[in-house]
Amino acid sequence: MSKLPEAYQFLDLSDYGRPSARWIANALKDTSVTPVQVTSWFIVSGALAIVCILLQFYVAAAFFLILKSILDAADGELSRIKNTPSYIGRYYDSIADIILNFLFFLAFWHITDGKIGYMLLAFIGLQLQGTLYNYYYVILRNTVNGDQTSRIFEDVAPIAMEGEKQSTVNLFYKIYDLLYISFDKTIYHLDRNAMNSKPFPRWFMTMLSTFGLGFQLLIMSIMLSFNLEAYIIPFFIAFSCLILVFVAIRRTVLN
Repeated sequence: MSKLPEAYQFLDLSDYGRPSARWIANALKDTSVTPVQVTSWFIVSGALAIVCILLQFYVAAAFFLILKSILDAADGELSRIKNTPSYIGRYYDSIADIILNFLFFLAFWHITDGKIGYMLLAFIGLQLQGTLYNYYYVILRNTVNGDQTSRIFEDVAPIAMEGEKQSTVNLFYKIYDLLYISFDKTIYHLDRNAMNSKPFPRWFMTMLSTFGLGFQLLIMSIMLSFNLEAYIIPFFIAFSCLILVFVAIRRTVLN
């Protein structure tokens, strides 16, 4: 099930793992496996990727990064198939993503013996890229009556869904907010009027999808496979310059 009505669906370059994710979700739909358990699986896959990076088994690391991306999509697919939407699951997914992203870059820094400041800059850039993509994507979904599990502004804990405890939702929200608030506020202040824009065209969203986590992991995997590990941190620092380009396009061309 797409998050957007058919008229607004676009080629999402970060979502290459969706067919495999749907296969996994369909294989699990009649089992007791929950979406949260699938999220835990992608955490394990990400951890194995980190171990492989540190051991310089780069092809294996690339495999586990791609597997992590597929499983990251599979948990949402399973949630939709089983009709079990969950704020706990969504926050758990996002919390796991940001922690793993930081550990990926920490591993890249370790094997390349670079400067810690550049590693932090690359990590911040990666998170801002993903935040911009999610910001515009959620705005589009809300504008055209698409999936609204995610909110444009995560400023208060949501009301727990059926089967969830409000106290647990509140706890996961607080952790999520602590980890993401600085990135969310930065992107909001860069383009606070985006929500008043007409629906973003497909070409714009396809270009922007290069900021999606799946595409980011794909870039890491390709660079690792070709023994270009020393260029991963510099690449993501440079790639972050496109944040201002996309914001400028939205504010001028699409306003």
